[in-house]
Amino acid sequence: MARAPLLQLSGISLTFGGDPVFEGLDLTVQEGDRIALVGRNGSGKSTLMKVMAGLVEPDHGSRVVPSGTRVGYMEQEPDLSGFATLGDFAGSGLSEAEHYRVEMVAEGLKFRPETPVATASGGERRRAALAKLLAEAPELMLLDEPTNHLDIEAIGWLENELKTTRTAFVLISHDRAFLRNLTRATLWLDRGALRRQERGFEAFEDWREQIWTEEDEARHKLDRKIKAEAKWAVEGISARRKRNMGRVRALEALRAERAGQIRRQGTAAMELESSGTSGKRVIEAKGLTKSFGDKAIVKNFDLRVLRGDRVAFVGPNGVGKTTLLKMLTGEIAPDAGTVTLGTNLEIAVFDQARATLDLDQTLWGGMVNDPDMRVSGQSDQVMVRGRPKHVVAYLKDFLFDESQARAPIGSLSGGERARLLLARIMAKPSNLLILDEPTNDLDVETLDLLQDILGEYDGTVLLVSHDRDFIDRVATTTIAMEGDGRATVYAGGWSDYQAQKALSAPAAPAAATAPAAKRAEPAAAPKAAPKKPGLSFTEKHRLEELPGVIDKLEREIGKLSELLSDPELFTREPVKFRKATEMLGERQAALSAAEEEWLTLEEKAQG
Repeated sequence: MARAPLLQLSGISLTFGGDPVFEGLDLTVQEGDRIALVGRNGSGKSTLMKVMAGLVEPDHGSRVVPSGTRVGYMEQEPDLSGFATLGDFAGSGLSEAEHYRVEMVAEGLKFRPETPVATASGGERRRAALAKLLAEAPELMLLDEPTNHLDIEAIGWLENELKTTRTAFVLISHDRAFLRNLTRATLWLDRGALRRQERGFEAFEDWREQIWTEEDEARHKLDRKIKAEAKWAVEGISARRKRNMGRVRALEALRAERAGQIRRQGTAAMELESSGTSGKRVIEAKGLTKSFGDKAIVKNFDLRVLRGDRVAFVGPNGVGKTTLLKMLTGEIAPDAGTVTLGTNLEIAVFDQARATLDLDQTLWGGMVNDPDMRVSGQSDQVMVRGRPKHVVAYLKDFLFDESQARAPIGSLSGGERARLLLARIMAKPSNLLILDEPTNDLDVETLDLLQDILGEYDGTVLLVSHDRDFIDRVATTTIAMEGDGRATVYAGGWSDYQAQKALSAPAAPAAATAPAAKRAEPAAAPKAAPKKPGLSFTEKHRLEELPGVIDKLEREIGKLSELLSDPELFTREPVKFRKATEMLGERQAALSAAEEEWLTLEEKAQG
C-alpha cells in the first residue's frame, strides 16, 4: 500500500549572515518513516529540524504539510513560562479526557508532573517537553536528542515506545544503540547537502566511508587534471591564440571548481598524556556506607581499582552514581568505611554539569585564566601538556575557529561546550580520569575519537554514562547501582553486565504463577520435549538466497525514494508519481516480509 507524504521540503536555502547552512535542500518524510538525522556538531541538524517543524523560516524554498497532519517537535530548551507545574505544560495541548496520557508517559520517563516549573532542573524540563510530544501523539515526531538527561532505564522505556508506535519520526541522537535499534533510513547532513539512504543507522558509517573515498578519488583526479593543464599553459605554444585561450578559460573553470569544493571538517586533535605511572593500586574502598536522610546511596560497598582499569557506573538518575564517584576520589566522606587512594595520582575531571565553565567568559579568557593552563606573564598562551601554545591554535585543535575565540562560552552549543571541557582536561597530564556523562551532545566522529584515545590512555578511567554503546566499547568493569544502597560489580561492559545479570536471576517456578484451581489438580506426566527439526533442503536453499533478495529490494527502494524526492515529479508526471509510490510501498512490504522470513529460518537453523 502506498504511503502518503507527511512533510515535504523543496529547494530550502538558509543563511545566517555568512556561508549558507543549506542550499537547494529537498526532503520528503512519509507515513511510517523512522529516520536518523546525523551530521557533525554545527552542521545544522537542529536548524533543519526547526525548519521541518515550521519554527525557522528559510530564505528560499517551500515547506508543505498536508491538511490535518500534525508535526510535533521536542525542543531542547522548552519555554515553560506561564505554567505552574511540569504537568500543566506537558498537558497543555490535551483535552481533560486525554490528561491520563501525561501520567502514563511521566511514569516511563520518571518525572513528577506536580514539580513546580520554578524549581525544575534543565533535565526535568526536557523530560516534560518529551512527555508533551508523546502524549499529543502527532502524525510526525521530530526528536532532537531525546535521550539527553534520561537514565538507561528511561532510555529503554522510550526505545520500546518508539519501536511500537505507528507514528513516523525523525531522530537526532548521539546514542548509537538507540539509533541502531530504531531507525530504518538515514539522513546525512554534510557541508550543507542532505543525502538519504534507505537503511538504518547500522549501515551509516560504511556508507559515509564509501562516499568519502569516492570524494577523495574524484578530488585526486581533478588535481591531476589541473596540474596537467597548468603545465600546458606554461609550456604551450603561443600560436593559434584563439584555440589556446579557450583551453586557458577551461583551466580557470577547473581551478574555480576545485576552490569551490567544501572540505570535510576534520576530527578534533584530542590527546591524553599520562603524568607518570601511578601506584598499581589506585583506589581501595572497604565497607563504604553513605545515606542522605532515609535515602541509602551504598551499604557496605567494597571495590579495588587497579592501574589501567576502566570502571563504568550505571543506574537510574538520582541513585547516587556521582556521589559514589566523589567518595572514591576523596571529595565526599562516607558515613562509614574507608577509601585509600594510591600514590602519585594526578586527577582530571570532566563534570556533567559543566560547572567549571564560566558562561560569561570568552573561550579565550576561559582558557588563559584556568590556573592549570596559565602561562606566567602571557595573555595569549596556554600550557598544553607541559609546553606553551597559542590559545587560538589550541582551540583550533578542538574544531573552534578564530572568530569563536572571543565569543562567550554561553553562546556555544552543548556539543561545543563538551569539546571545550575536553580541551581543558586534556591540556594537563593525568593518570586518573573522571568522566561524568562525557558523551552528551558529542557527535559520532568525536565519540569515535574519544573511545580510541581512552583505549590508548595509560592511566585509569572512572566513567558515569547512560550510553550503552560507549560503555561496551570502553569499560572493563561495570558497577550497577540499583537503589536502596545496592551496588554490584560486574566484569566487562554494559552487554556483559546484562548477560551476567540474566544468568544470576532466579527462574520463577511455573506453579507460583498458576491459578489455585490448576495447582490443586494432579500433575500430568511430563512429556518429552519435541526435538527441533533442522532445515529442509528447500528451506536451506531459501536461507542462502534471502540476503541477495533483501539487498536487491533495498537497492530498488533506494532508487524509488530518489525518484520520489524530486519535488516537481507530482505536478509534472502525476501518473509516474502514483506508480512509483505504489511500487515503493510494495517493495517495502516485500522487504519486511523477507527480513522476517530470514529471521525465522535463521532461528530454526540455530535451533
